Amino acid sequence: MFRINEVLKIGERSYRVLQLLGEYLVWIDINDESAFPELASIDELIKAIEQENLERVEDPYRELAFETPNEGSTARTKRDTNYALIKPLLILPDFFVPKSRGAVIKSILAEHGSTKQTLYRLARRYWQRGQTPNSLLPDYKNSGGKGKRRIANDKKLGRPRKYEPGIGAKIDEFIERLFRMAIDRYLLKDKGHSFPYAHRRFETLYLNYFPDTPQEELPSNWQMMHFYKREYSQPDKLRKRVSSIEYNKDIRPLYGTANTQVLGPGSRYEIDATIADIYLVSDSERGNIVGRPVVYMVIDVFSRMIAGFYIGFENASYAAAMQALFMATTDKTSYCKELDFDIELENWPSIGLPDAILADRGELLGYQIENLESNFSVRIENTPPYRGDAKGIVERSFKTIQASFGPFVPGYVSGTKVKKRGGKDYRLDAKLTVKAFSQIILSSVLYHNQYAVLEKYDRDSDMPTGLPTTPIHLWNWGLQHRTGRLHQADEDALRIALLPRKTATLSELGICLFGIYYASSEQLLLGWMHRGKDVKRPANMEAAYDPLVADRIYLFPERGSNKYWVCNLADRSREFQGASFWDVWLLRNEQKKTIGQTRVQSKTKKRQHEQFVIDKIAQAEKTAPDTSGLSNAGRIRAINENRREEKARERHEKAHRPATSDNKKSGEVIHLVNPELDLNYPDYIDELFGDDD
Repeated sequence: MFRINEVLKIGERSYRVLQLLGEYLVWIDINDESAFPELASIDELIKAIEQENLERVEDPYRELAFETPNEGSTARTKRDTNYALIKPLLILPDFFVPKSRGAVIKSILAEHGSTKQTLYRLARRYWQRGQTPNSLLPDYKNSGGKGKRRIANDKKLGRPRKYEPGIGAKIDEFIERLFRMAIDRYLLKDKGHSFPYAHRRFETLYLNYFPDTPQEELPSNWQMMHFYKREYSQPDKLRKRVSSIEYNKDIRPLYGTANTQVLGPGSRYEIDATIADIYLVSDSERGNIVGRPVVYMVIDVFSRMIAGFYIGFENASYAAAMQALFMATTDKTSYCKELDFDIELENWPSIGLPDAILADRGELLGYQIENLESNFSVRIENTPPYRGDAKGIVERSFKTIQASFGPFVPGYVSGTKVKKRGGKDYRLDAKLTVKAFSQIILSSVLYHNQYAVLEKYDRDSDMPTGLPTTPIHLWNWGLQHRTGRLHQADEDALRIALLPRKTATLSELGICLFGIYYASSEQLLLGWMHRGKDVKRPANMEAAYDPLVADRIYLFPERGSNKYWVCNLADRSREFQGASFWDVWLLRNEQKKTIGQTRVQSKTKKRQHEQFVIDKIAQAEKTAPDTSGLSNAGRIRAINENRREEKARERHEKAHRPATSDNKKSGEVIHLVNPELDLNYPDYIDELFGDDD
């Protein structure tokens, strides 16, 4: 019926049950500072329950069970010391009998030299607070009135000053009002002001009211800080100190999870981009450092499977996002084979269009994405501005993937991205090509999809405990037991629809896009490459291109239609055979730089040449003979004769006349004495720099 340590309330008094003795129980008033244990009849208590005069209530000291004082702390030492002091009384069977209790108290006093009041106070605390050693913990938490406002009377509250002059100011309601004004105006704003700055503004405000107040008597920084901590809650401080965007993105509490918003695989894909922390070199020219690539990731929210990715140097934009989306929605086996990975379809089964795609605002906007929505029934969702946290799953995947290779690769950017003076420039360590880096990313993705354990994955209640939390297992389980949202589409139609587009110009040289030329059989049949004024051709057309392949583009001859012509690279632009458009853009920029530098030198030399011509003409005019005495007709008749004389003189001057040589053979010299050997190095100066014979 009754249990030891439970608290019973009769009227306004509360009692704790200390011991059960058959027809009686021992209890004590827990609120009476002079109470002692006493007997109570169980029958009488039952009658009180029936009459609704007695009820069981919550133990007011239940929190003591959760207290764990640190080893060596004052609270723990006092608890253990006090418990050992009164333990003989606590283990006394008839402790509720005054005579027996008094005898034990006397023996404790004789042995330890304490006082009777102390012993009874400790014993009473032990009985009233739950009969555990923690009942004897000191009430330090009640010291000081933490969080409660204290009223200042005639003197300043708080500790007196030790080092600074003056006694300080007494804080009243008027000063607190000025505190609040300064805090609200200068501290609780998203301007980033410090607390000392807010306090200085308070001092200016205070001196406007009391200009004669000496500096040492002004309310101190600590007094204002005490007011700030007491009157303002932490959520208010966090919310008002930053902008609403930063608060929602980085500070606000998180209540839900992404998994509660999806039904199964393909319900929602998240797509996002980042700049990889590594510098790469060009595939075609390995000596050229091309910078840090952009990496797009497409990930399924339900299973955390990475459905596709993109690696390149296209800025975070539609063009790059579409590359990642196309890979995410199609068979990946051929792509993996291009990067020397042989996989089966079941190793990467994410094929098809999702029900929804969540992306940043602006990246998936425009005509083409509207075409994707209307033609392929994909819902496009955009995150709010500056809310990258809304795509937390794909954001986390970037860190996971880069952590798998970062410490091992040359050119990796770690720690600060600013090169210290005298430090090594990590950009010069770049060795990996774009293809090699793509292979590393692909290997990391394959590992993640098949073997990565998602330890923080929040399971639904219907998921079996034996289901491994790896993306591939979650994906397959979701397809079997949940609603699969993926739907199929024609791969060619999807690929062409997703490719980025740009206006190409047409001329007799072919179709020009990004400065390189293409040709198609349809264009030849229509006579668009013929020359002449009578040739009729459009000035420009819309073209789609794959940034990975510069060998071909797709021309759309009819507006409002996805019918296309395949245009192959023309011979005129054969230097870009087998290159990507990123290589094209890089090489074209280098060519333009070279042409620009050469043009500067050409202009200088051209000016020098023109000046030389001008000077020669001026000299000729200055030294020209006087022909006023000759008739014009006579001078003209003499042209042919003068031409013959000039030709004869030219022939005489330019005729080849070999030099005469002496054909007589020199006599042989016979030495009477052997000549000394010449040990010096031979001298070929005359042979090298002399005139030819």
